[in-house]
Amino acid sequence: MAALRQMGDSDLKELGTPMAGTWEEKNLNSWANGRIKELLSSMSLEFSKGKAAIDEVTKCSGDAFLITVRNKKRVGYTFELTLRFEGEWSIKDQKEKIKGHVDIPEFSFGELDDLKIESRISNDISAEVKAQISEDLQSFLEPIRKKLSQFEQELKDR
Repeated sequence: MAALRQMGDSDLKELGTPMAGTWEEKNLNSWANGRIKELLSSMSLEFSKGKAAIDEVTKCSGDAFLITVRNKKRVGYTFELTLRFEGEWSIKDQKEKIKGHVDIPEFSFGELDDLKIESRISNDISAEVKAQISEDLQSFLEPIRKKLSQFEQELKDR
């Protein structure tokens, strides 16, 4: 290493060592947080025994960045999300309003095929009904995946 410190810039160029100005990282957190919230804040689905709508992204934490290395752009991100939902299901022949959250554990650029969602239901209802509603809420996975795929494309185009 001491030998490298003694070499001049022209010597380093011959070794292929990156020179100053060939690497730049740009923080895109503000844009990414706003865009994810915008894309996911209004989605609704109907199920055999009910319907639900996501009305707010209550948690959007993570990082998004653009790295330029030798004039080649690379983007990446890692996020965790919580989406609030409200819906109405037929439970024992009565319509009941159901509220809760859908959590999307940590996910990263290029990993949307592995996306998982977990639901938390606020209402005091039987475990069997909660399980049915949670299964219905899994239907949000594909529309969420499509919206996040759109987000990835927009991030790449920045």
